[in-house]
Amino acid sequence: MIEIRNLTKKFGDFTAVDGLDLTIGTGEFFGLLGPNGAGKTTTISMMSTVLLPTSGEILIDGNKLDRKATAAKRKLSVITQEYSMRQDMTMDEVMEYQGRLYYMPKKEIRRKSDELLEFAGLIDYRHRVVRHLSGGMKRKLMVCRALMTEPQILLLDEPTAGMDAISRRQMWNLLRQLHSRNITILLTTHYIDEAQSLCDRVALIDHGKLDIIDTPEALIEALGGFAVDETSEETLVCHYFKTREEAIEYLEKAGRDAVLRGTTLEDVFVERIGRRLSQK
Repeated sequence: MIEIRNLTKKFGDFTAVDGLDLTIGTGEFFGLLGPNGAGKTTTISMMSTVLLPTSGEILIDGNKLDRKATAAKRKLSVITQEYSMRQDMTMDEVMEYQGRLYYMPKKEIRRKSDELLEFAGLIDYRHRVVRHLSGGMKRKLMVCRALMTEPQILLLDEPTAGMDAISRRQMWNLLRQLHSRNITILLTTHYIDEAQSLCDRVALIDHGKLDIIDTPEALIEALGGFAVDETSEETLVCHYFKTREEAIEYLEKAGRDAVLRGTTLEDVFVERIGRRLSQK
């Protein structure tokens, strides 16, 4: 279990994370959503101990996480936004290097490399150097590297950034398989459909503060499960309804440019966070 208690990070006069409180259950797939500058990456950086909190604390299974907490840190693996791999290494060399960092026996490194590259669909490309991999293959390799030490918790900071649609779906399937293994996953993403598809629960944050936390389904239901989009030459206005009957009744009175659809988590995000940003 991950417990984040009153977590705060300041850079001079700027507060990036402001009194964040979260509890993430063992084996949960949890999404952290927010606009640029909301504090998502800063939170991940504190959880990976790259940054230290100004105040507050992070507990892993009841033990405080800090740079000296070796046992707690070994439970975590982090996949960052940036490609943090040597471009002249092959996949096998990347995996071997990761294993040696953790003093794994050579036979175990080979066994885990075979298992993970096969799991990610990369086994046929194991001798290809990183610079010649597609963006999607690099992301998958970063997942394999992160899993080398069999972590209990995986921190993913925008793992599908820059991927094409097919590569994104392949990554989603990979993450679903990891979730089925009872690995706790914390995901930050700008792709709201990604969070809706993958996450058990999500937290919306804005300016470092928690706005709301719930399941995607509950957040959508609270807004209204059905939406009618009305389009004019200048604007798109969305109306939300609890039932299909209410939405259809409104649609029949609206103009011909109105469309009925299901409400999404992105609608929730826009209504709760986007509207507030547009008013500032």
